Amino acid sequence: MAVLVGKKAPRFSAQAVVNGDEIVDNFSLDQYLGKKYVLFFFYPKDFTFVCPTELHAFQARLADFEQKGVAVVACSTDTEQSHWGWLQVPKDHGGIQGVTYPIVADTNKTIAANYDVLAGSYEYNDDGELAATGEMIAYRGLFLIDKQGIVQHQIVNNFPLGRNVDEAMRMVDALRFFEERGEVCPANWTEGSDGLKDTHDGVASYLATH
Repeated sequence: MAVLVGKKAPRFSAQAVVNGDEIVDNFSLDQYLGKKYVLFFFYPKDFTFVCPTELHAFQARLADFEQKGVAVVACSTDTEQSHWGWLQVPKDHGGIQGVTYPIVADTNKTIAANYDVLAGSYEYNDDGELAATGEMIAYRGLFLIDKQGIVQHQIVNNFPLGRNVDEAMRMVDALRFFEERGEVCPANWTEGSDGLKDTHDGVASYLATH
């Protein structure tokens, strides 16, 4: 599994569903460069069970993320038509109606591969035929990307393990705190807590480039 922290987030341009019902072409995270942080997360499949709980949980906190200058963007290897269809299904029927942040369609699976969260892989068998090992779907990867397009935090869960939206928010708060005050965040730090002064060159180097 690749560690993207400290590196430029892989770029892409793909179709996506925005505002819950509009399919757009050439959606890219580049639109947020210099303007917003991005919380970019992958989920395995549309029309499943754990995935809608996460999608709704991020939607429930969307206003809080936006207030802190964070764009929330989801992605799976399903098609944009599948995303759109699921978005029309009410929550009490297993759908994600009401989700308004963008959902990217990684139909050719290159986005998940470049973020190294694609569960399966392709290989040629002894007969020279192309075969897939495992399902070609995304693990539950989450990436916090700063305004310069650098990944500052990542976490990848296996399929059965849903993520904690409060922890994602804590990471946003920690990054913003560090950028604004130049203090690092100790274990279990939460917004409103004190930070620590870092005398190492890493902080000064980071601040000098942001």
